Amino acid sequence: MFRSVVRSAVRRIAPLAMAATALATPLASSPTVNTAATLPIPHPLISEALFLKADANPPTQADCNSVSRRCFSPAAMANSYNYAVLHALGHRGQGKTIAVVDSFGSSTIRQDLAVFNNAFGLPHLCGETGPNDPSGNCPTSVQPRFDIIQVQGGPAPVPPPPSNGTGMEARNLWDLEVSLDVEWAHATAPLANIMLVTNPTAETLGVQGFQQFMNAEQFIIDNHMADVISQSFASGEGAFHNGLAAIKQLRTTFASAKANHVTVFASSGDGGSLNNMKEPVKNPAPIPYASVEWPASDPLVTAVGGTYLCTNAVTGAGVDQVSPPANCRPGLNPSGEREPAWVVAGGGYSINFPKPAFQNTLPPGSSYVGSVPSMPVPAGSQMRGVPDIAYQASSRTGVLVYMTEPNFPSQSTGGLVWPQWAGLIAIADEMAGRDLGYLNTALYNLATNSATYAADFHDNDTNSNAQSTPDSGTSGNCCPSSQGWDAVTGLGSPNAATLLPDLIAATAGS
Repeated sequence: MFRSVVRSAVRRIAPLAMAATALATPLASSPTVNTAATLPIPHPLISEALFLKADANPPTQADCNSVSRRCFSPAAMANSYNYAVLHALGHRGQGKTIAVVDSFGSSTIRQDLAVFNNAFGLPHLCGETGPNDPSGNCPTSVQPRFDIIQVQGGPAPVPPPPSNGTGMEARNLWDLEVSLDVEWAHATAPLANIMLVTNPTAETLGVQGFQQFMNAEQFIIDNHMADVISQSFASGEGAFHNGLAAIKQLRTTFASAKANHVTVFASSGDGGSLNNMKEPVKNPAPIPYASVEWPASDPLVTAVGGTYLCTNAVTGAGVDQVSPPANCRPGLNPSGEREPAWVVAGGGYSINFPKPAFQNTLPPGSSYVGSVPSMPVPAGSQMRGVPDIAYQASSRTGVLVYMTEPNFPSQSTGGLVWPQWAGLIAIADEMAGRDLGYLNTALYNLATNSATYAADFHDNDTNSNAQSTPDSGTSGNCCPSSQGWDAVTGLGSPNAATLLPDLIAATAGS
C-alpha cells in the first residue's frame, strides 16, 4: 500500500509501505562532544504536508486541485525559476556534491528516490535501490551517486509512530524532511552527487543535536566531501540561553566552510517571527518577542525565506489566478504577483548578530529597520536581517515528494526550500569550474545595481509574515514584504538563467 503526500515549497510526493534498510556509512573520526546543556534541540523544518491518496504513483495536479492546492513537478519548477534553459545547455551540476543534513534519516529513501526519478524522468543515481539493485552499494568511482553518511553510528533510522512530545524527535516528520531534501536537491541539479548526512538523534541523554550536526559538517568540510551544504534544522535564537556565547562554539564550522569555499544554506523557518523556547519539554513556552532562527540568522549562512509560487503548475509560466489556492487568486493576491510572500515565512532581526556589512546597501524600497520594539536589544540597534533570498515554500503551492513511510500520519506538517537553492548553486559551481563558496556579499552587491537586480531576482512585495498564538499574547507578525529587501523574502527569488552567470562573475577572485 502506498501514500502520496503533498509537501511545502520544496517537497512533496509520498507513498507508504515497504520497509527497506538504508545502508549507511558511519562517520569515521567524528569526535564526540559533551555539549553544554544550555543548547536547544534542533527541530525539523516541515509544515502543512497533506495526505492525498493511497497510490503507487505520485499524485496529480487534479488531486492537488481537489484539496485547493497546486503542485509542481520538477519540469514545471525548472520553468518557473528559469533553470530549465541551463539544463538544456548541459548544466546539471555534474561533478559537484550537495550534502543534505538531517536527523535520523529514512530507511526507505533509496528506493523512494528511485521511484521519484522514474515518475518524473529524472536521471538515476548510483546508490538508489530497486528490483535490480536491492543493496544500494555503489563503487567509489561512479558518479552521479547517492550516499548516506551516518554520524557517530546509532540505531537504524526507522521512524516510530508519533509521540506526545514536542515533535523535535518525531522521526516520521524528519523522514518527510529527508524525502523532500534529497528528492528536490536532485530534481534541481540532476547530475550532482547527493550525500545524505544523518544524525542518529535530536537529543540523547542531555547531549544536544546541534553539536553533532556541526561535527558532521566540519568532517565534510575538512575532507572536501561536498561543495554545498543544505541544513534542515533550526531553533529560535532565544532558546540559546547563553546567547551568542553558546552559538560561538557551533559557528566555527561556518567559518571553515567560508574558508574552504563551501556554500551553506539554511531556512528562515515556517513560524513567522514566532518561535519557542526549549522548555518545558512537552509544551515549550513561546519566545516573548519577535524572533528569528539560528543557523539562518548567522551572517556566515545564506538564509532562505518563503513564498507562494503562483505560476502555472503545469507549464511553470505566467501567473495563474484561476487555479487554487486562494493565496494566488485576486482576493488575496490583487496585484497578480507571481510570488506573494508566504505569511508564515520566518524573518526578522537577530538579537545576537549586528547588521553585517553586506546589508549596508540595499535596493530602493527596502524595508530594513534593524530591530523591532519587542526585541531585547538597545533601542535603535541595527541587527542582522533575515532572510537573504527566497523560494517557493508553502505546501499550498507545493512540490511533489515520494515517501514510503509506514508511520506517516494522514496529516502532518511540512516546510521550506533551501535544498533547491543548493541545487542551483551546484549548477553554478559546475558552470564556473570552481566552487562559488560564500554568497552573501555577492548577492547583495548584485542587488545594488538596479538593472542587474531586476534581471536576476523576482522581487516579492505582497503580504507580511504573520503568525501568533491566541493564548500567549505573543505575535509573530514582525515584518511586511516590500519592494527591494524585506524581512520575509529577502532580496527575492531567483531568475536562475541570469542570476547564476552573474553570481559566477561576482564571486570571481573571492
